[in-house]
Amino acid sequence: MSTAVQKRVQTNPTGVPQTTTYFKPAPSEIRWGKMRFLITDRPSNSSIQSYIEELVKHGAIAVVRVCESTYDTKAIKEAGIDVFDWQFPDGSPPPPEVIRSWFQLCLTSFKEHPDKSIAVHCVAGLGRAPVLVAIALIEAGMKYEDAVEMIRTQRRGALNQKQLKFLETYKANGELRRLRGSLDGKQKSCCIQ
Repeated sequence: MSTAVQKRVQTNPTGVPQTTTYFKPAPSEIRWGKMRFLITDRPSNSSIQSYIEELVKHGAIAVVRVCESTYDTKAIKEAGIDVFDWQFPDGSPPPPEVIRSWFQLCLTSFKEHPDKSIAVHCVAGLGRAPVLVAIALIEAGMKYEDAVEMIRTQRRGALNQKQLKFLETYKANGELRRLRGSLDGKQKSCCIQ
């Protein structure tokens, strides 16, 4: 996982400028079965063109924004990428209506565009976005622990305790089972005689 070092200048309570250094994780592609997800942090209006380049590089056909709207989506849509606004509270698991919409998007997108990805972002790409990807992986048949490990391998620090508890107790019903595909690259066949 590569990261970019960012510096932000802020003024402390006494009015003295202070520089804060933080690490910004690079976009992370998560692949499993017939699914490809790109987890990112939130772009800004000033970084939208480089964000679109990243989306195109990863073959994104849709962007799911699960945080508050802070940038104009016009350029993304003009690039032929759909944008879905499914905001839910920071640090929390997604509500049922967001999960239903997410499953429908996954089923439709990966069926119609099996070689493409779905991008999903929150503010930092460490909470809300990874939890949606984890739900898709679990719903397709991956164990909770394996989904968390796969995401955290790419997004160090992803998923808070509340989100982990939600994922641990999440009851999958196989909504995305057909997207699981074959893990060894060979299609399995089933025959009843």
